[in-house]
Amino acid sequence: MRGKADLLLVFLFGAGFAALPVFALLPSLWGFAAASAVSYVADEVLHTRAPGFVRRLAALQLDRTLRFAVRSVMLLALANRMDAPGPVLVVGLAVFGAHFTMVMLYSALHHAIRRRRVLPVVVRNLDMSGAGIPQSPPDLLYRRFLRKLLHLDLPAHAGLLTALAAGTWYPAGIGYALTAGLGVAAVVALWGQFRAARRMPRREDAIGEVNRQLAGYRPEVALYFSFAAVSRDFMYQVNMWIETLEQLDRRPLIILREHASFRHLSRTWIPVVCVPKADDLAELDLPDVRVVLYPGNAGKNVHMLRIAEAKHVFIGHGDSDKLASSNRVSKVYDEIWVAGRAGRDRYQRVRHAIADEAIVEVGRPQLAPIRLHADHTPGPLPVVLYAPTWEGWSDDDCHTSLIPMGVRLVEQLLEQNVRVIYKPHPLTGRRSAEAAAADRAVRAMLAAANEQHEATGAQLASAERRLTEIRTRLDELSGQHGGDYVQQTRDARVPDRDGAAEWHDLRAEWHRLFWESSGPVRHHVITEQLPTLYDCFNQADVLISDVSSVVADFVASLKPYVLTNALDLPDEEFRAAYTTAGGAFLLDRECTRLPEILRSVREPRHDPMAARRRVLKEYVLGPDRPASMERFNAAVNALAERAAAETAAERGTAGSAELVGLVDPAG
Repeated sequence: MRGKADLLLVFLFGAGFAALPVFALLPSLWGFAAASAVSYVADEVLHTRAPGFVRRLAALQLDRTLRFAVRSVMLLALANRMDAPGPVLVVGLAVFGAHFTMVMLYSALHHAIRRRRVLPVVVRNLDMSGAGIPQSPPDLLYRRFLRKLLHLDLPAHAGLLTALAAGTWYPAGIGYALTAGLGVAAVVALWGQFRAARRMPRREDAIGEVNRQLAGYRPEVALYFSFAAVSRDFMYQVNMWIETLEQLDRRPLIILREHASFRHLSRTWIPVVCVPKADDLAELDLPDVRVVLYPGNAGKNVHMLRIAEAKHVFIGHGDSDKLASSNRVSKVYDEIWVAGRAGRDRYQRVRHAIADEAIVEVGRPQLAPIRLHADHTPGPLPVVLYAPTWEGWSDDDCHTSLIPMGVRLVEQLLEQNVRVIYKPHPLTGRRSAEAAAADRAVRAMLAAANEQHEATGAQLASAERRLTEIRTRLDELSGQHGGDYVQQTRDARVPDRDGAAEWHDLRAEWHRLFWESSGPVRHHVITEQLPTLYDCFNQADVLISDVSSVVADFVASLKPYVLTNALDLPDEEFRAAYTTAGGAFLLDRECTRLPEILRSVREPRHDPMAARRRVLKEYVLGPDRPASMERFNAAVNALAERAAAETAAERGTAGSAELVGLVDPAG
């Protein structure tokens, strides 16, 4: 439906612009006025509904400024064809020329402000009030400025059209004056903001203030994250570790390398520094940091690995049977922390790469919110969570079931009278057009099935206002407010750690309201941060997924789960290749086993994999006691003490060498 509406908008947009020269040359005043209005409105709406189309126009040199200029030229052509007096045409040409000159001047000032409003380090949860950072320009002047400025031609357009209709030229003069005056006023106002931006602190002053704040906090553990194409899709790798870091005995710090990751960071009281340049990172003073944790492998990790006083640990972002979970690159770290024995064995299969003593089993502290199978209350329909992985960076690492069998699987699930929660990997379709097409097809099928449940849809719509209110408040608590990165740093303060209670209460309310308002039969496509993956786990009776860390995490629930075997390998061969298959039902490419698998959900006594899942849980995730958080915290403490002892010993040795050098051998 939305696609057809977008096509209609594109048609109206094109027709409006094509009609402008026709009505100008006829001439037809009312036809021109209608075409101009249609082109204005369609242009504006397309920026919101079809930004891709607008970008393609810009690539063809038909950008927004040119489109506005064409409309103005056509208006003057219309006025000339309708025998408007020469002075009206001359003044109109001058006003429109001056208007576009003001747009150029404003754009230059805006660009200059953006170049000056740059900091080497942007922060959250540190008090930067002493840095002397100037206030960000008001949104009215700064955000989407080109759209606002170009529309200042409306008074001149309306005035001239009114004058042509009335046969008197006073409306044109009034419109001309308004357009010219507003343009000049806007440039003057932004000039004042440019002068303020020139007072930005120097690089060394900004880094010095950050170092003063860090010296007061004295971080001991740092989580370091970088990703070349970072976006919200990748930030789960950091966000999953935040609550674990907040429970450590030692003071944590989060270090990010890309501004985009800073934008998508979840709520935390932990100090956060974002340092895009390696030279600026080297200027940070972190004398007490003894343990650095890495949730991902990235080229920029080498900028942090240079710190010899700290121990460097790869913690990853989930245990899976993929090659990335036993990468030889991990040898650069002092230790590799895995959830359970399965992780250790996986690295041991990478022969001669990782020493056994460098691997530490710490469990998965993030899994605490996952409810056990015994505590789950089934609904009127079995709930199937289908969470396929993405297509990977290469065909060798492509484990997604979406391409070979995803559409067929969802078709058969709908025939089996179950409720489907579809949660694709955030990166689905990034590399493969086939995966993207399959994803669209699955979403369309579920949307069509939901049209039969209008009552639950209406119930969900009635709860939408409260859900939106909660999301807005959660964004505020996360520090995701308006303004650029510099403004966020200027407004940064040391937070109240007790604010976490409101955060957790609101998230719990959001999840409760979302699921209750959905009703017991409505299907879902989950692509946002809420509901969380683990909350989807708690709703599900069974998981269907591919070889990925999602499966390893779901094992914690002890609920039935299914691994897709799209290549139809023999069962024993598949289970031998993938550890998490040990407690899984295996689903063939044609999904012929699906009815029998769902029977084990509807009739738990027909669940031959239950005992295997209990054994596999401890093998993959480690023992329940001591709790994973205790083990992780103990590992951090032990490694930090070791790093401190080694550093002290090295300094002692260096000090002794210096003393020896001061002694005169001749006495």
